[in-house]
Amino acid sequence: MLRGLSLALMLALAPFAPQAHAAAPQTQEEIFLAARAAVREGDYAKLARYHAQLQGYLLEPYVESWLLRPRLEDASVEEVRAFLSQQSGSLLAEQVRRDWLKVLGKRQRWDLFRSEYPLLVGGDNEVSCYALQARWQQKDASALAEVRTHWYAPRELPDACVPLAEALIAGGEFTNRQVWERIRLLLEAGVISAAWRTAEYLPPREALDRGQLFAVAAGAQRYLDDRNKDLSRRQVRELTMFALHRLARSDPLAAAARWDAKLRAKLSPQEQGYVWGRLALHAARRNQPQALEWYGHADAAQTQLSEEQLAWRLRAALRQGEWAEVLVSAHRMSPPQADDPAWVYWRARAMQALGNAAGARVVFERIAGEHHFYARLAAEELGLALSIPPKAYAPTAEEVAAIARAPGFQRALALYQLGQRADATREWIWSIRGMDDKQLLAAAEFALRNEMFDRAINTASKTRELHDFSLRYVAPYREALGENARAQQLEEAWVLGLVRQESRFISAIRSSAGAAGLMQLMPATAKWVARRMGMQDYSWSRVTDTGVNAALGTYYLRHVLDDLDGNPVLAAAAYNAGPGRARRWRDARPLEGAIYAETIPFDETRGYVKKVMSNTVYYAAMLGGPAQSLKARLGVIAPRETKQDQSK
Repeated sequence: MLRGLSLALMLALAPFAPQAHAAAPQTQEEIFLAARAAVREGDYAKLARYHAQLQGYLLEPYVESWLLRPRLEDASVEEVRAFLSQQSGSLLAEQVRRDWLKVLGKRQRWDLFRSEYPLLVGGDNEVSCYALQARWQQKDASALAEVRTHWYAPRELPDACVPLAEALIAGGEFTNRQVWERIRLLLEAGVISAAWRTAEYLPPREALDRGQLFAVAAGAQRYLDDRNKDLSRRQVRELTMFALHRLARSDPLAAAARWDAKLRAKLSPQEQGYVWGRLALHAARRNQPQALEWYGHADAAQTQLSEEQLAWRLRAALRQGEWAEVLVSAHRMSPPQADDPAWVYWRARAMQALGNAAGARVVFERIAGEHHFYARLAAEELGLALSIPPKAYAPTAEEVAAIARAPGFQRALALYQLGQRADATREWIWSIRGMDDKQLLAAAEFALRNEMFDRAINTASKTRELHDFSLRYVAPYREALGENARAQQLEEAWVLGLVRQESRFISAIRSSAGAAGLMQLMPATAKWVARRMGMQDYSWSRVTDTGVNAALGTYYLRHVLDDLDGNPVLAAAAYNAGPGRARRWRDARPLEGAIYAETIPFDETRGYVKKVMSNTVYYAAMLGGPAQSLKARLGVIAPRETKQDQSK
């Protein structure tokens, strides 16, 4: 690798680099993509050769940054600052500055670090830790206190924060208690290696056995079945609690069976409360009715519940129809958590169910004027019909032209057109930061004109006062989607709402999991549907064709809908997570659709279903179809029918 070579030496070596047998790239776009491939291969001599061919090209600064970033440890201050000055205000300057700050911090060049750090716009955990080190070097005692934010984060501790944490440990400000608290957080998050590294700060009498720790992670049930453990030792009790948590993730009832009175008696009341809280969380996440009882045991031990535990406690109460418990859980949340629209809505519903209609109305009014799933439900509780806000502002031709002239947007468009969507999106997000509503709408209009539909939707959705719902809810490919929706007797608004969530109308998109096209079809699903439809000329290469994708996707959506009693909420859940899961998430009794959606165990699917159903309401209104409330669309989810049904 040529990591330590100067740019001049790279250019000198470039003519002697081995030449590929493939045809050399000709256009600037082809050369840029070849340069991107060279970066991935670590071939910096080839990259330097391509850089020489891209002088003056719009995306040439990317290639320059790819050459510079691996050499930051050896590059001169003048060279780095020349790049930062030339690209001032750009995303590339931000990325290079962030990497340079890490080099400066690692080398403890604090004067340079302090001069550059205020110019960094975004956050970075490693750089943040170096900034704390820089303050610590100046005898700023408050820097050590701020390390707690990193210590209590369920992730690897950045290397730059390690000396600060060790200073706290050496000074007695972090005791064994803080070490065990971090170990528990890491074990809960499944970051086992980081937990082991943290355990190295424990005194010998509490040292963890590395083999046992990883054995518990791999086979919790086997560890719990061993009844000869010495539970008088702190580390053994911690491993036992970790094993119970680990088993409860997949089978809360099996974990509870091993959490018997004999085992409980060997743990302190605080430790018992911790275990009950973990069992309750996992039971709630699997919609098991024992969750509330187990939360009660955690309460008896005065256990401090996390935000995640409180959220699932409220969901468990919803599932059981325990409105008083819903209200208690909502009141126990911190102000930032309680302000989430979901908890605002359910708090108001609980107040309403418990007879406080006037108080509920005040709480509903807090979110009813917004535009999302729970805002719509709150508005309906207040009797407010959906009214699409009129277009508040239309950008002028000059405002859109100003966006088109901005280098960041030019780069975003060029990257987008080259299929470099990740880089394009980063450029776009960087470019719209700090924009007011008029500028956001101009940027969204620019995106729409260039068929960057995802950017149009996301950018228009950021406006605070001036809205344009024709940009928030664009509907390209209506001919293909609408025609196939009608052919399958599906509501067009629902199909559009699903596609908006699946792909943001990017027809050529492919997910990391392998799904492709507008309706994000997996290869096996597409092949199965094509066979069922009798599609004679099907091939996977055609799945991103809008007509083919719409035909296959709507057929499959119809199949899923029919398989799930014609319920669009269940069908949306099934489209994202599979029909078997959608069935299993039903209850033993009829369940309000909104409660079903809120208690879906998978975070992604839970958000997906809410957004698809909310999108449907807005598309229906914009298409001028018959009005139907969101609550009516959510309806009531029929109960599970038989044990056989649950196992499908």
